[in-house]
Amino acid sequence: MKELVEVIAKALVENPDEVVVTESVKDDETVIELSVAPADMGKVIGKQGRIAKAIRSVVKAASSKEDKKVIVEIQ
Repeated sequence: MKELVEVIAKALVENPDEVVVTESVKDDETVIELSVAPADMGKVIGKQGRIAKAIRSVVKAASSKEDKKVIVEIQ
């Protein structure tokens, strides 16, 4: 899942070198933290959070095959 979020984020931003994705597992859920350059934050979130919601939907669909709960946090 980490690689999926990283590929999507790097395609959206102007500074792909500053995209950092970390993954941590707590109990039965996986938390993926995405951080980008402050100038690119708007591009990752999108108007009214539409792009962020789309990223979360794609990750949820991909994780449903493995029956895991995945949470995407954008920082």
